[in-house]
Amino acid sequence: MSPKEKIELRQGDITKIAVDAIVNAANTSLLGGGGVDGAIHRAGGKEILDDCIMIRNRQGGCAVGEAVITTAGKLPAKYVIHTVGPVWNGGSKGEEQLLQNAYHNSLSLAVTHGVRTIAFPGISTGIYHFPKDKAAAIALRTVSDFLNNNETIAKVIFVSFEAENHSIYQQLLLSL
Repeated sequence: MSPKEKIELRQGDITKIAVDAIVNAANTSLLGGGGVDGAIHRAGGKEILDDCIMIRNRQGGCAVGEAVITTAGKLPAKYVIHTVGPVWNGGSKGEEQLLQNAYHNSLSLAVTHGVRTIAFPGISTGIYHFPKDKAAAIALRTVSDFLNNNETIAKVIFVSFEAENHSIYQQLLLSL
């Protein structure tokens, strides 16, 4: 099966997707925030925050481009993989590589935990202001390259809350 056949696009709420793992566009504190991060923490409940606090106590949070894994609490997933994308600063501060690392490290962590199905939101495209078209292109390319070299992951779902993001992914997926 080609990587493109393993990629699915959905518009909606990532907290409602039944997969092995959903990815959270977290901040370095891991304590929840706005956007998808806040929605995942609210929907998943206290268990997610408790796990995040344990990770903070052990390693002091999560660096940009890195990923950590917790329970999914009340979500219809087994795990939440928290990754921290970069804040967009015009593209001259290594933002593209950091975003690529966030996707790659999330997938690597998923494989380590036996995840077969995973759902990603748009990472860094909200309050971190990464241009949506650039972010989607990096996401699709990084995931496709990963799937080319790894058989563990059977399905990657990109979940867009907004129609604009969904449309960007649809157009880019056609040219993948």
